[in-house]
Amino acid sequence: MTETPSIASELRDEPFEPEVVSSDVVYKGWVWDVRSDRVAYGDGEIIREYVDHTGAVAVLALDDDGRVLLIQQYRHPIRHRDWELPAGLLDIEGEDPMVAAQRELAEEADLVARDWQLLVSTWTTPGGNSELIRIYLATGIEAAPAAYAREDEEADIRVEWVPLSDAVDAVLEGRLRNGILSLGVLAAERRLRD
Repeated sequence: MTETPSIASELRDEPFEPEVVSSDVVYKGWVWDVRSDRVAYGDGEIIREYVDHTGAVAVLALDDDGRVLLIQQYRHPIRHRDWELPAGLLDIEGEDPMVAAQRELAEEADLVARDWQLLVSTWTTPGGNSELIRIYLATGIEAAPAAYAREDEEADIRVEWVPLSDAVDAVLEGRLRNGILSLGVLAAERRLRD
């Protein structure tokens, strides 16, 4: 049996930019648009429609007791109040993603953090949208100087501090299904273990 050399250290997504023959906004939305692209691919052309997304950030806030901050809010497309990490869109032109993450932690949980580092980033649904989300690890947590006035789905956000291991267990048992939360708690557990 021939062994295949390991590519683990070289394993990475590869940029690929075929010619976009045409690109049209087929739906202009309040938050994001739907775009239809005609792309030269192989010997022909393909048409792909997708949500043209601004990008987003999320925050895995971890306190000194090893607890992660979870928020629960209503999400209309899934008809659930799911548990999530504080998160938000990169919808301010030119805003640094870490600054956006700091803003989201203050807006959604009335908290600030002393220490910030990029934990992990992911494309949320690469076959259907262009969203890239960066998840930051925030430590040295303190109350924000002022509470933020929340509206719409954010008006009744529920906030809980949960032991990181309990959150990981809930993800692996299928009780928590938010993808960004799942990736964040699993990455944080691995980072802390290593």
